[in-house]
Amino acid sequence: MSGSYDDSVGVEVSSDSFWEVGNYKRTVKRIDDGHRLCSDLMNCIHERARIEKVYAQQLTEWAKRWRQLVEKGPQYGTVEKAWHAFMSEAEKVSELHLEVKASLMNEDFEKIKNWQKDSFHKQMIGGFKETKEAEDGFRKAQKPWAKKLKEMETAKKAYHAACKEEKLAVSREANSKADPALNPEQLKKLQDKVDKSKQDVLKTKEKYEKSLKDLDSTTPQYMENMEQVFEQCQQFEEKRLRFFREVLLEVQKHLDLSTVASYKNIYRELEQNIKAADAIEDLRWFRANHGPGMSMNWPQFEDEDWSADLNRTLTRREKKKAADGVTLTGINQTGDQVSQQKNSSNLSVPSNSVQSVQSSYNPFEDEEDTGSTVSEKEDNKIKNVSSYEKTSYGAEWSDEETNNPFSSTDAQAESNPFDEDASPTMEVRVRALYDYEGQEHDELSFKTGEELTKIEDEDEQGWCKGRLDNGQVGLYPANYVEPIQ
Repeated sequence: MSGSYDDSVGVEVSSDSFWEVGNYKRTVKRIDDGHRLCSDLMNCIHERARIEKVYAQQLTEWAKRWRQLVEKGPQYGTVEKAWHAFMSEAEKVSELHLEVKASLMNEDFEKIKNWQKDSFHKQMIGGFKETKEAEDGFRKAQKPWAKKLKEMETAKKAYHAACKEEKLAVSREANSKADPALNPEQLKKLQDKVDKSKQDVLKTKEKYEKSLKDLDSTTPQYMENMEQVFEQCQQFEEKRLRFFREVLLEVQKHLDLSTVASYKNIYRELEQNIKAADAIEDLRWFRANHGPGMSMNWPQFEDEDWSADLNRTLTRREKKKAADGVTLTGINQTGDQVSQQKNSSNLSVPSNSVQSVQSSYNPFEDEEDTGSTVSEKEDNKIKNVSSYEKTSYGAEWSDEETNNPFSSTDAQAESNPFDEDASPTMEVRVRALYDYEGQEHDELSFKTGEELTKIEDEDEQGWCKGRLDNGQVGLYPANYVEPIQ
């Protein structure tokens, strides 16, 4: 890169040397570059801190999501604990990376910012004070030598022009001697011009040599002054370079988690948790809790007991049907308690049939449902109901809506609690997390990664209703799928 000195317009720069006029500007520009490099380094650290923060957040989200999937999944025992150790590791590493982010911003970033502010002082007219001082120093050191250089260049041009004119004059004189048309007077003029050009060559040469000698005499002082200003710029740049080296070492310490004791402990603990997984122990646990090791109430001969609780464990489908109705319990057979019966009975009237009865005898249950004959004592109680009781029951248990004990003015004003929720469920596309093979004819089967459509939300037993892409509709475990984002 080359330039020209302001006071030396017309001076030609012959090389890219520092000593050429105006070539000190590269050194001056380095000061401005130092300020820009401070800003670049701050931006670099800021971006790295943002990456550390995002990585920490992603680790936390990953750990939370997979902790839930593992807890709901089929894995069990010590291997499940070892799997959970990975999520614990991610959470702890996330905390360390947040600490790295805080160190980069609160320590390294702020340190560079303060150093930049203390080392570079902006001027009201623009630029930095340090840049102007270096510019003025070089200009002052170079001005005398640049002036002599300009004079020497002018003398050199004059000398070269005189030499050119001399050659032209000699050439014209030689040509005139061969021309017979020229008279002696013309020949004499050409001879005088040759003599004059030779004298001009001598004069310009003498002046050129003198200006060159003067330039050489000022060169040592010029070099000394330029060296002095350059060394000042070097010292300023040395401070910046040493400061950058110091900051980069501190950044390296903050990023190097291998030297952090807690970081080593995280993976030492992770290794211990994984090695603690015991396949034999897990198999023994599964045998005791889900295999032949489980206790069993083997069938034994039992006498018929009508006072026993008729309720039984419902299958998944029966539970769903039972949720559609209510259960009738606490039915008293005396007419005196009919009015109390309306308020104290637990009602369960399904759409098709009564599922269970918790009283010793239910007058509304058919013989086909009970599967046995009612004793004569109970039959006589029903047959001997007084006319008053019959009237009461007839009035209370009429099919007419106005005398229905389950209907009232208050109940009619509100929605019927026994009606099914008819509001449609929004269909959602889900993806299978694990393979599942349907155990019953109304259950779906799918492979890991297969997509299907959820058409009913999860019920109390943890089952959802869905539809495969081939149109098959059925039930599946809710924790075997995840929504498609």
